[in-house]
Amino acid sequence: MYKKSALVSAVLAAMMAQIASAQEAQNSQPVADEQVEEVIVQGIRSSLTKALDIKRNSTQIIDSIVAEDIGKFPDNNVVEALQRVTGVQTTNRGAGEVSAVSIRGLTDVHTTVNGRDVFTGAGRSVALQDIPASLLANVNVYKTRSADQVERGIAGSIDVKTHRPFNFDGAKMVLAGRGIYADQPDKIDPNISALFSNRWELESGGEFGALVNVSFAETNYRDETMTAGAVFPFFSANPHLDYAPYQMIPNSHNNTPVWQAGLENGLPSAAGSTLTLDGADYDYLLMRDAVFGTSFTGNRERPAASVSLQWAPNDELEVTAEGFYTGYRNTSQNAMWFTNTLEHQNGNIDIPLVYDGTNVVKEHQGYANGGFQSGDYSTGKTDSYLYALGAKWTPSDNVTVNSEIVYQDSKFTSEFFAMRFARTAYGLDVDYNDRDGVPSVIFKDNPATSALDESDMAAVGNWNASGMWDNGGGNQGDSTSVTTDVEWKLDGQFIQTLKVGGRLEQRNAQDFGRGQDSWSYAGTVTELMDDLVAAGASGDGSGLIFTVDDYFAGRANIFDSFITADGSYLLANADAVRSVYGLEKESVNKNFDVSEDSAALYATTKFNLSDALSGEFGVRYVNYEQDMEFWSETGTNTNIFNNNTGTGKADKVLPSLVLNWNVTDDLVGRFAYTQTLRMPNFGDLNPLQYFQDPLTSIPYGTGSGGNPDLKPTESTNYDVSLEWYFADGSSLYGALFKREIDGLVIGGKKTVNRTGNDGVTRDYVLTTLVNAADGELSGLEVGLVYFPDNLPTTLDGLGVQASFTLLDSSQKTPEYSLAGDISGYVDSKMSGVSDSSYSVVLAYDKDVFDARLSYVWREKFYAGNEAAIFANPIQFWRRPEQSLDLQVSYDVTDNLVVTFDATNLLDDVYQSYYGEGNEDLFNFGSAIYSKTFAVGARYSF
Repeated sequence: MYKKSALVSAVLAAMMAQIASAQEAQNSQPVADEQVEEVIVQGIRSSLTKALDIKRNSTQIIDSIVAEDIGKFPDNNVVEALQRVTGVQTTNRGAGEVSAVSIRGLTDVHTTVNGRDVFTGAGRSVALQDIPASLLANVNVYKTRSADQVERGIAGSIDVKTHRPFNFDGAKMVLAGRGIYADQPDKIDPNISALFSNRWELESGGEFGALVNVSFAETNYRDETMTAGAVFPFFSANPHLDYAPYQMIPNSHNNTPVWQAGLENGLPSAAGSTLTLDGADYDYLLMRDAVFGTSFTGNRERPAASVSLQWAPNDELEVTAEGFYTGYRNTSQNAMWFTNTLEHQNGNIDIPLVYDGTNVVKEHQGYANGGFQSGDYSTGKTDSYLYALGAKWTPSDNVTVNSEIVYQDSKFTSEFFAMRFARTAYGLDVDYNDRDGVPSVIFKDNPATSALDESDMAAVGNWNASGMWDNGGGNQGDSTSVTTDVEWKLDGQFIQTLKVGGRLEQRNAQDFGRGQDSWSYAGTVTELMDDLVAAGASGDGSGLIFTVDDYFAGRANIFDSFITADGSYLLANADAVRSVYGLEKESVNKNFDVSEDSAALYATTKFNLSDALSGEFGVRYVNYEQDMEFWSETGTNTNIFNNNTGTGKADKVLPSLVLNWNVTDDLVGRFAYTQTLRMPNFGDLNPLQYFQDPLTSIPYGTGSGGNPDLKPTESTNYDVSLEWYFADGSSLYGALFKREIDGLVIGGKKTVNRTGNDGVTRDYVLTTLVNAADGELSGLEVGLVYFPDNLPTTLDGLGVQASFTLLDSSQKTPEYSLAGDISGYVDSKMSGVSDSSYSVVLAYDKDVFDARLSYVWREKFYAGNEAAIFANPIQFWRRPEQSLDLQVSYDVTDNLVVTFDATNLLDDVYQSYYGEGNEDLFNFGSAIYSKTFAVGARYSF
């Protein structure tokens, strides 16, 4: 293992020696003006032109987005800004933003800031949405990789470029602010930023520059969901003599298996399908066990800052010192309602209505349905810091030496409090698919009681106090890395440049947590309120109640309001809550501690085969070594821990080859062969197993565990592209690509019979991680940027930016028997990959007015697997997704610009379902998110 202190000392000594050597050779001449790179870009057309220039002049296959002006990205964060890039898909809308990005359908995206690897907490990747768009100069999306770039990310790499003082001619100041209104929380949020930059000629010769860029964004959000639960087989009206009509059919009867959960396509759903008990066949119905929904509200704040200092004492040396900070503050209340629609011990329903030609139940009535409301409150805080000191030394026209040391530290902490209210409802009417995938639930009032309306989900008197959960913890990571390389410009006709270098990194990752729960309180919610006050809680106890109004915005046949426990009240009065439930606050314990050393050596050479044909060949060798320690509590509230240690190692040689062919002055062809890899997440290496007792009436528990023997996932990549630059600022380009992926990490499954923390012996479905799947992804992408010339005066300035991506993916995934053995393999799509997607941006750039209307669409896609304890098809699929956004700006003066932005204008319901093609038969979740409207201004001089 490398020692961090020794590593840092050695690197600093080497860098200082390099600087001193260069200073001795200085000629006391200031940096020439022509060496200053001008990146200020104004107007939509200019920004697209700049992005095309980056694409055209790069050896690699990349796409870029460039700020139209300092602080003028119309998006809130990097993820939102990337949705217009060819081949990039964004998803996971929620909490007021889009949070996930994939490149050509793959989500394992490596992110760097100014070429430096970045991460959040104990993870291997950064929370990309934490990087505000207001700090960006441009973003480069690398679809192929040079050997001198960090090898991780089988999807590709995103490099975020921030501003530096030498990017500007002199002093620069920009102030920007927007007020953003979101319709569902009905609040206006601030988004402000400021940039201050200047450069000075020094009396001793040379030049010095300093830049500070700060940003703050606040978001209030409200997302709401409705979900039709998973599927079990139930007897029809004519059951086995040991069971009641419409009672759930068990997995086994008299120690003989009856049906298997977790099948890829689920149990047969054709009318008349049967299961065998005691040698006789019984027809069955596939029915949902529950319906549930959430109203997720919260407040998020993101402070961020970038500081850059540059010093060029002479023409030969440039020293850069930078700091980069991103912060995250979040509080959220997840108000959840849940109702069983079928009790497992007896059917207790009226005759159900099935879909024609199937045994799948669409709607029915039920009685004596158990249910609960859950108020889950969480807080989250992240502070991530990156510090870099680097030097670029050019001792001659033919030699360039770059050295840099980077230190990072990122810490995340959280608190979580939750409480349930429970009851047995008098009865309900349920339709699992009432409005194109949206279920409906209508609760009934008991006519025999007049004092209380049992159909009122917001009546405190309907509810009893139930369980509570008290959790907390966090994770943190730090790293020290050093990179040094030397590049020679050679005079040979074949070899143009030779670059060799290396990178060392020492990385630490820790995870901490505490957690306890209690079901000890017996009483009504009203009684609990009084008992909390008696235990020292604030107020009269009414603060315990959190009320959701206008639930699902009237877009479902459902109750308008409901109540849950207010999690913020629970957290503020945590000691009183714990006292009433017979608990004390637990101490935070370490879950894992991983130390990882990595080293990389690389060499690349750029060559010319002819005047038109050039390229780059490189080789990168990487080595990873890990020391790991994990802890796990042996039982509820025991404070006794299991401990496990281990080591890991991986190394790989990764070649790369890129060929560029200038077919004509305007037509460029490229071919690339590269290899990349993805290291396992630190938490996935945990050999300990964790089991969870069932939290609902489902008769199975679940378990999870990692695998210290996980290997990197590897990808071999082929890319061919053709780019036609047919006019200034216009281009038509396309690419064919293929990814061959080995060792995908998936969840292997087996059934374990054990006694839970509640003293009940039952089956638990244990999921453990294995490198057990291989995948292949290939596709086509086409992009166009076009601003026609010679348009009529009123249309002059109109242009289009469009892209289309066509993907074909396959994944061979093992299917497991109840004993955990591989029973076969299933061919499926790769997770998160839409077969097709496109974006169209209509742009208008005319004098003082800019406008952009952006439409993004992606086809349905496979999103992952359900837990293997149900009878429905195991795959989750999402319906097609689309988004329409608008950005408008007007230059009031040369220095003042006003803006208007609107997002999610189509206001769709985002939906998922079980199994490909089952959007109607096995609908699953429906979600609605906010539309936003923003007005802003930016002043610069």
